[in-house]
Amino acid sequence: MAKRPYLPALRSSFYEMTGQAEIGTSAVGGMLPISWQEMEPPDEIGDGVIDATSPLPLSPGALDTSAAGAGGLTLGRPGFAEKGRVPFEWGELPFLIRRDGTWLYRGSPIQRKELVCLFASILRRDAEGAWRLETPAERGRIEVEDAPFVAVELDWAGEGRHQVLSFRTNTDQVVTAGSDHPMRVSHDMLTSEPTPYILLRQGDGAHAIEARVNRAVYYELVALAVPEYVGAHLMLGVWSSGIFFPLGFMPDEDGEDEL
Repeated sequence: MAKRPYLPALRSSFYEMTGQAEIGTSAVGGMLPISWQEMEPPDEIGDGVIDATSPLPLSPGALDTSAAGAGGLTLGRPGFAEKGRVPFEWGELPFLIRRDGTWLYRGSPIQRKELVCLFASILRRDAEGAWRLETPAERGRIEVEDAPFVAVELDWAGEGRHQVLSFRTNTDQVVTAGSDHPMRVSHDMLTSEPTPYILLRQGDGAHAIEARVNRAVYYELVALAVPEYVGAHLMLGVWSSGIFFPLGFMPDEDGEDEL
């Protein structure tokens, strides 16, 4: 049975005028940053895909640089990527990922979750820590306020050292805190407010691709926290997959409560 187009076929480069395509809740005229092959409709998207933010595209097909999509950021059939091809560099693209995980295109929110997941599937971080959207055909830099993803739900099983914590992100990726997905806590230099992050995958260099743990999930972590010594300091933290992840000092350990 022939596949229905998921979005209008945008077969040229980032900046070719393609008429109208639905970005948010209404049709928006003008230029779109991405060109597309036919995609599966939403009820077929994700078939065989377990990580919406992995380097693989959301579609069961792979990134395509065939003639039909040449010059465009094209998601289509597997096996067409040319070995050694250097992606065309578009420079700055009009995308912004807010701290709350909202994707903006030319200042307007992208409200279709399927489209956000699709862009997330080609999100990269280079050795300098800059963010970009990239396929074998082309790439361009985008702006990210904090982490590009947000951990919005926590699930746990077991207790103590046998406890396992799993996080779901705003793009429905599920990761389990452990050696492959460690957690860290950053503190604001002015307010000392803690912000936890969990590693989703590595970037091209030392800079990782992480999800920020939102406030509601952080409070759940605090409720599960237990005291453990980390070196000479008594810390409050959580166990997951046999690893202890500190959240902060025990109250009054250094004169104030850092949780």
